Amino acid sequence: MITKIAWKNIWFKPLNTALSIILLTASVAIITLLILLEQQFEKKFNDNIDGVDMVLGAQGSPLQLILSSVYQVDAPTGNIDYTEAKKWMHHPFVKSAIPLAFGDNYRGFRIVGTTPEYLSKYGATVSNGKVFIKDFEVVVGSEIAKKMGIKVGDKFFGSHGDAEEGEVHDSHSYIVTGIASPTGKVVDNLILCNIQSVWAMHDHEHEEGAEEEHDHAHEAVADTHDHHDHAEEVHNHDHEAHTDETHSHDHDGHVGETHDHDHEEATVVNEEGKEITAVLLKFRNKNAIFMWPRIIAQNTKMQAALPGIEINRLFTLFGIGLNALQYLAYGIMLISGISIFIALFNTLKDRKYEFALLRVNGASRLQLLSLVLIESLLLCITGYVFGTIVGRIALVFISGSSEDEFKMSFNPFEFVWEKEGYLFLLTIFVGILAAVIPAVKAYSLNISKTLANA
Repeated sequence: MITKIAWKNIWFKPLNTALSIILLTASVAIITLLILLEQQFEKKFNDNIDGVDMVLGAQGSPLQLILSSVYQVDAPTGNIDYTEAKKWMHHPFVKSAIPLAFGDNYRGFRIVGTTPEYLSKYGATVSNGKVFIKDFEVVVGSEIAKKMGIKVGDKFFGSHGDAEEGEVHDSHSYIVTGIASPTGKVVDNLILCNIQSVWAMHDHEHEEGAEEEHDHAHEAVADTHDHHDHAEEVHNHDHEAHTDETHSHDHDGHVGETHDHDHEEATVVNEEGKEITAVLLKFRNKNAIFMWPRIIAQNTKMQAALPGIEINRLFTLFGIGLNALQYLAYGIMLISGISIFIALFNTLKDRKYEFALLRVNGASRLQLLSLVLIESLLLCITGYVFGTIVGRIALVFISGSSEDEFKMSFNPFEFVWEKEGYLFLLTIFVGILAAVIPAVKAYSLNISKTLANA
């Protein structure tokens, strides 16, 4: 009965009630959003660096190297010589070394040359089909397969670089041999193949570029000879030589076609002079984690970046902004508490006769105190519920944009019970604090004096 009266009382002045609820909703929504973002963001980052003690890559920004090689959300710092990298990969201190070679993309999803061990590192298995073995065979991440409707046996062409609008490489098609199981990690948004496929694709590009330069040079020579009568015989002689060369080139092209037709066979690629993008290292001896960055920087053209240090630095930078938003949200919550207090206090003058009549009809002082407290708590609980919903709706929009930009999604249905429980208790505390003075005034109401003045 008291709760029913309290609910009707708070809507007696709907504008005041609406203002209090909106302020509470805004503050709770911001805090809820920050709690979910921080929790899931840190979890995703920590899950992806689990098992990676160090990243070996080209010199440049260490943070950029970590973001590009571990999280696949930035451009790489460059390439490193594979032969030189192998010396460190096979060091006795190294427990596992996973090479990465970035080449092309398919509709904005990165195609990464690596080893099957990369799947195991993230706890992924091939849920459908088999792992890549031969050149241009790929295993597609679960999120890509779901979004693009890709299945085992499909073929596609990659585009150059990281941009979806890059030049399409139609010389070799990738064939899907497997679909990876979902992990909630970065591997879900990658297309994986062997490193030889990346090398073969780019070697083919260089060959095409060299052929085009040769053709342009020959055309220039032909045009020049057309303007010299004396050089006509020389031109004819060169043309015959070029015809022989063309026949030889056609023969080589046929071999290339045979290789493309038979790229089911694993190609033996000369590793001399080949490059990769980075290496993910895990050590047996943890002392190497602190020694290698200095040793590698002094003795090679590479750098060794430590994921733990760089991600902590990133969280520190993010933490400044998150703390500022949290302070803003708590400020809004304080304002909403003041708004509730003003609304309840201002209505006391008009409602003291109502309270007196309730007392005459048998209501106790405690019931009057409870009535005011319940009104304030109903406002706070309503604001908390709406704020929790609005915060998760905001997370859906943020997740959509971050997924398009960084291939990182957030779950709006996850509950961080401890922190959100503290937020609920804080909201209740604000409601009680706002209602204390009005409730005490209602409790100490003098019935006879009030009715006499009436």
